[in-house]
Amino acid sequence: MTVSRRTLNVLAAFVWIIGGGVLLLRGSTLLLEAEARSPGRGWPWVGAAAGLLLGGLQARFLFSRSCRKNLDRIASLDRPQIWQFYRPGFFAALAIMIATGVTLSRLAHGHYGFLIAVGSVELNIAAALLGSSPVYWQRKAFAAGQ
Repeated sequence: MTVSRRTLNVLAAFVWIIGGGVLLLRGSTLLLEAEARSPGRGWPWVGAAAGLLLGGLQARFLFSRSCRKNLDRIASLDRPQIWQFYRPGFFAALAIMIATGVTLSRLAHGHYGFLIAVGSVELNIAAALLGSSPVYWQRKAFAAGQ
């Protein structure tokens, strides 16, 4: 099924932003659970700050580049198909990352240090995804005629 490049751009941005939002919620929840287990120790807040800071750096120097490359790849497609908003390898990696994240989150419950570690990693990736998402607007990925 052939679709417009604009449709692929919208789907790519949607997956990117929704993924960032889900990870932001999950990471925050894990860090709040750690804080509730041992109030006042401060480590969940250190983990949150570290995750957000590192994620911001990754957004600027790594994830933004990935967004631009994917938009360029979509623009070069001759007959865009609905499943081409990411490369096939991305979908495989995404499935592995989701399964790993869910497993780690479940294992972390009840373990103070593990809650902080997993929550920080999830906030890190959330910040990288959400922080790089403005590339879609800067590149006018949703403009008519795409």
